[in-house]
Amino acid sequence: MQVTIHPGKLRGRVQAPPSKSHAHRLLICAALADGETAIEGAGASKDIEATARCLTALGACVAPEQDALRVRPIGVPNKNALLDCGESGSTLRFLLPLCALFNCAATLVGHGRLPERPNGPLLKAMRAHGAAFKGEGLPMTVSGGLRGGEYHLPGDVSSQFFTGLLLALPLADEDSEVIADTPLESAPYVDLTLSAMRAFGVRAERTPRGFRVPGRQNYVSPGRLRVEGDWSGAAFWLAANALGGEVTVEGLNPLSAQGDRAAQTLFLPENLACADVRDVPDLMPALAAVMAAVPGRHRIVGAARLRIKESDRLRAMAEALRALGGSVRETEDGLAIEGGSLAGGTVDGCGDHRVVMSAAVLAAACKGAVTILGAEAADKSYPGFFADFAALGGKMDVKHAGK
Repeated sequence: MQVTIHPGKLRGRVQAPPSKSHAHRLLICAALADGETAIEGAGASKDIEATARCLTALGACVAPEQDALRVRPIGVPNKNALLDCGESGSTLRFLLPLCALFNCAATLVGHGRLPERPNGPLLKAMRAHGAAFKGEGLPMTVSGGLRGGEYHLPGDVSSQFFTGLLLALPLADEDSEVIADTPLESAPYVDLTLSAMRAFGVRAERTPRGFRVPGRQNYVSPGRLRVEGDWSGAAFWLAANALGGEVTVEGLNPLSAQGDRAAQTLFLPENLACADVRDVPDLMPALAAVMAAVPGRHRIVGAARLRIKESDRLRAMAEALRALGGSVRETEDGLAIEGGSLAGGTVDGCGDHRVVMSAAVLAAACKGAVTILGAEAADKSYPGFFADFAALGGKMDVKHAGK
């Protein structure tokens, strides 16, 4: 899909999309619980569809009902299940430890850049506790069981490794400790995991080295839960406000465990000179868009891990901003941006939902039209993005492939 956006400020009210980070975690907890759970407001993004599909393959039943997904727990896991994780790193890394714990010889596959994303530290830690893998990358079959004990992980590769273990290890027969051998980055995402686990009566405790996880616990269904509004998705509308828009985003919890609630203040002028996104990497594209339009020298640091997302996100954003007339230099762990006037132009979305949405919002600050190639990538996390964009007054022409 190709979208051409004409300059114009965005105004109005919009409902925050559901947090896919929160929804992933609630769906998995519900699939491990002692009874059915209704998860309200989970949405229908590609990533959430992937998690629901994989849980179903393992033996759960995830069925839509009105504004909810009703989850019947796994019970006895299916043997030799095929789990299609789509392009969702969360789905893959959250379910790998569970598949090993179940010892069900599940095979996991993925698409896009997912097979290229690193999993070595998680596999190494799991092997040391009984897991076995056929294949180092996707497709990969996991079996062998998973025991509790002392797990060591680097803290600067992916917080998703920690979440996967934290979700699985309460079901192990032994107590466990998950230790971060380097400082844990994106720690708020792990806080969100702990919050979801508590909602199902399962606990893990922070320690000076990482997390202590008592074994022999049970996930207990609370009956019904609602997915929070997504601060990551809302950040694009808050970025639009920093570019002169007047958008009110509804349905957000300012006290959420989501680290991306930092978007409440991140786009303020006093925070644009140098921003460390180590704990909020998903906010980098929207932040870079704002920096490109605001006069002055700006810098983003702490973003090295973004080179292994759906795209090399640092390079993709640098190329997108240059295509619109911006001055951007890649650094080892971020971007150096000289903000100012932007002409408009054509942006390659690089198959990355956050690159696409950032370019769309930035069009408001360009002198000419902005054409985005591969705009359908927004469906990965926010399938209603362009409908909301139009409802807020965005002027755009849409051309679908083959038409």
